[in-house]
Amino acid sequence: MSFVLLCPNCGPREVTDFSFGGELGARPPARPSERDLNAYTYMRRNVAGVQREWWYHGSGCRSWFVAERDTTSNVVSWTALPEAVPEAIPAGAVGSGAPETGP
Repeated sequence: MSFVLLCPNCGPREVTDFSFGGELGARPPARPSERDLNAYTYMRRNVAGVQREWWYHGSGCRSWFVAERDTTSNVVSWTALPEAVPEAIPAGAVGSGAPETGP
């Protein structure tokens, strides 16, 4: 299924212009154990619903950015450069409180 992503630098583009970088998650400590590094690299929540993800615009500005996407419908709520990502919402909160588009 194809959909449109809004690059924070270049504007709307087909998803085929981007590379998926995985779910957004907490980075391991500076010198992680093999177990921590393995969990960070391979263990994903893979939710059926809204999740935050890394995307790379390789066919454009070559920037990494974060998108909040519903994995069941591919509807993208917002995109932002890493330094402008809004805080996560507690589970069960109503509304996202996140911007419609990137900065």
